Amino acid sequence: MGEAISTSEILSTSAILSATGVDLSYGQQLAVRDAHFSVAPGEVAAVTGQSGSGKSSLLYCLAGVLPAQRGQVRFEGRSLGDLGDEEISALRRERFGFVFQYGELLPELTIEENTALPLRLAGQRKQPALAAAGAVLERLGLGELRGRRPSQVSGGQSQRVAVARALVHRPAVVFADEPTGSLDSANASAVLQEFLDLARSQDTAVVLVTHDRAVAAQADSHYTMSDGILTPRSSA
Repeated sequence: MGEAISTSEILSTSAILSATGVDLSYGQQLAVRDAHFSVAPGEVAAVTGQSGSGKSSLLYCLAGVLPAQRGQVRFEGRSLGDLGDEEISALRRERFGFVFQYGELLPELTIEENTALPLRLAGQRKQPALAAAGAVLERLGLGELRGRRPSQVSGGQSQRVAVARALVHRPAVVFADEPTGSLDSANASAVLQEFLDLARSQDTAVVLVTHDRAVAAQADSHYTMSDGILTPRSSA
């Protein structure tokens, strides 16, 4: 386990996304306490901790899904607290990507259509969006699946499609909540490597929440969370 490093060291990078003194509560229960966090373009930042430690709450706060009660979350220097609902929604739709534990593909759409969804939601026309989706699927070795439905592919393939969908619009930040948690170890390792390689090649920052320290070991920076308290650690 690496040595603890200071908040000032963590926040000294040219961050694209940062949190300063963030508290997040559910009623009287404080889920995140005085959190300081930073991730730079192309950097992968992992947050580990036990179930209930507050790591998923932190991720949704960083993504603007849950508002901080105290402190600031800033994206490209601008506080999310200063944005209206429409601006936050546009940010999540156009500049952020998301990968969840079980993929969350839409069953009525083909693999290619699922992958193209962020582009379509951002207003891109159908054929260019499908072409871009097909290119990302090919890069991940999924080109032959593009016409299938989610029910016709394996769990590992489905999670690769979720990765393609999260990255197809070249977002600034991808938020990944236990992205390999539903996979066996061989599939988990392959999907994680493909995910991080593609994100880094696009200079996309990744906020990766996981309980698995082997997954966190692939990150550039590492935070641990316990009882809502976030502690930055070196990646060594």
